[in-house]
Amino acid sequence: MPKKNRKMPCCAPADGGQSSCKVESIISVDERGQMVLPKELREKANIRAGDKLAIVSWDRGGEICCIYLIKTEHLAEQVKGFLGPMMKEMVKVSP
Repeated sequence: MPKKNRKMPCCAPADGGQSSCKVESIISVDERGQMVLPKELREKANIRAGDKLAIVSWDRGGEICCIYLIKTEHLAEQVKGFLGPMMKEMVKVSP
């Protein structure tokens, strides 16, 4: 089994496309707008009390069609991976 690349975001196929996307559970929104992530999912995703999750939405035709939850530390890794090479180029160009 290949080693996991630390710099690759966890939500991108790091194993040659063998990652899978699946419905983990169906949840409801209560009258106060709150949702509960099932315990089994929290355990599987290693989500603990106090963890921060970023909500990322995907807009199609002016309507949000997908909502993703990403642990903030993984989001930070993705941003660093995206901006890091750009910042290096900017530093090279700067006087």
